Amino acid sequence: MTVTADSADATVPEHPPEVAESRSEQRRQAESLRELRSPVRWWTRSGVLVAAVGALSTLVPFAGIAELGRTLLGPGPVEGGEVAGVAAVVAAALVVGWACNGLALCLTHVADARLQALLRRRIVEHLGKLPLGWYAETTSGMVRKAAQDDIEDIHHLTAHHDVELTGAIVLPLGGVAYLLLLDWRLALLALVTLPVYLVAYAKMMRGFGDKMIQLDAGFTRVSAAIVEFVHGITVVKAFGQANRAHQSYSRAVGKYGELYAGWVRPILRLEALTSMALAAPVVALVSLTGGIWFTAQGWVTPMEALAEVLVAMIIPSTLLTLNQAVTAQRKAGAAAARIAALLRTPTLPIAENPEEPQGHHVEFDQVSFSYDGSSANALTGVSLECRPGTVTALVGASGAGKSTLAKLVPRFYDVTSGAVRLGGVDVRQIAPDVLYRKVGFVLQDVRLLRGTVADNLRLGRPDATDEEMIAATTAARIHDRIRKLPRGYDSVVGDDAVFSGGEAQRVSIARALLADTPVLVLDEATAYADPESESEIQDALSAVARGRTVLVIAHRLASITGADQIVLLDGGRVAERGTHDELVAAGGRYTRMWHAYSNAEESAR
Repeated sequence: MTVTADSADATVPEHPPEVAESRSEQRRQAESLRELRSPVRWWTRSGVLVAAVGALSTLVPFAGIAELGRTLLGPGPVEGGEVAGVAAVVAAALVVGWACNGLALCLTHVADARLQALLRRRIVEHLGKLPLGWYAETTSGMVRKAAQDDIEDIHHLTAHHDVELTGAIVLPLGGVAYLLLLDWRLALLALVTLPVYLVAYAKMMRGFGDKMIQLDAGFTRVSAAIVEFVHGITVVKAFGQANRAHQSYSRAVGKYGELYAGWVRPILRLEALTSMALAAPVVALVSLTGGIWFTAQGWVTPMEALAEVLVAMIIPSTLLTLNQAVTAQRKAGAAAARIAALLRTPTLPIAENPEEPQGHHVEFDQVSFSYDGSSANALTGVSLECRPGTVTALVGASGAGKSTLAKLVPRFYDVTSGAVRLGGVDVRQIAPDVLYRKVGFVLQDVRLLRGTVADNLRLGRPDATDEEMIAATTAARIHDRIRKLPRGYDSVVGDDAVFSGGEAQRVSIARALLADTPVLVLDEATAYADPESESEIQDALSAVARGRTVLVIAHRLASITGADQIVLLDGGRVAERGTHDELVAAGGRYTRMWHAYSNAEESAR
């Protein structure tokens, strides 16, 4: 439904809560913008001050033209020295104006560069302190918008619009003040068409803040849909649904377009009519007509009337800059609010006096966990011990809480109640850098960074030797594949090193092995491995498990039959535990799962 200006007026009193919420959001945006820009406040203020001097300097030529006209057209003889003096003052004023504008932009660009560097460092530093689980709940489109697009919106405001806005305010005010010195009627004549536009502009901008908030939210959805579209296109095309792959993106873009068009369409019709009030021909016609009448009445001289025409002609361009500055201010305010919200995201709590774990015994003590803090727990009262040198396998139906439980060890999340201990110390009391030296993990969704294969392998242990790296890749059964790459371990991932899903998973396993952490969490680490390499990986994992505490999340039951302990989770609780033979003999849920799995494997053959 198209929202007209009249309908918008009618809805304001009917929805006071929404209006109050919007005004509150605008205040938060303004406060966020002031807070983020505060470190470079003196740079921008210096730029604004210099820009004001430059704007005032550009008024001197107007007075100079009037003075030259009075001298040249006066009844007496023309004095060359007087004309040269006026011309010199005008030229000097132009030079000062250009120099001040250039210096002002230089100062604001320095401020912007410092601010961008500061914000990017703060964002990167803050992202490094967030819980790992936060990334699973946040789209990369939101992070990219805050770290890139939103900073760019603040850039335009800081580097350009502060200077342009200063000129757009100082120049017409100075011009009107100059006309007041000549004759107050000239000042009114220069502004006679302005009220028409201001009334229309106020009507057009009613609800602007609300619309900008909605448009920003819509654009965030579009950005997230683009990322989702790119990431999922391969799978969708594989199932012959390529034409449907972009539906989420199309819906997001369609809603954004409808919202934008519904707001802009009535505004454009109104603006097309009212902008004539500031059109250069209209302003010139009104000024010349009024100036001729004033001159005929003897109130002003012809040169003073000419000065009024020149001043009146600069007002439309300055109002256009003011209009753009309002839009830039709104966009920058919304961007600042998103950046501030990201920077306010709670970080992973770090103990003031961290403790050092003694050994690598892992214990879950009456662990309960809820993702949103509600009563709907993903885990409830889980108690479990994982001893050094043993392999503990977590099995169960989808949504049983296997991955959630395993991710509590490396602190993807913190428990709602109970405790997860490593070496007798609550993981919340262990410094993060110490924890990640103790706990390594291989996730089902493998991520390899753009860089050399060697850099990816050494990610958790940069000082590892070539021999140690080759030993890890050999154990993960990926060394031969890497050696066949064009540049071996120096090949760049994504360029001359392209791995299949199973190969990338083995690289990830080798990376975890090279990190040599005493605790290893494997979330379906063989999910993408082919049958031949799966058995090799299982042999490799069995070898490296010696002396380590290994926690495995498995869907292929055949891969964990040799585990020292199998824990079956159901509805976030421990339903059964024991060895494979013990659980099969018990005749419980694991037995039914095993028979179903065995029958499926037999049918597949």
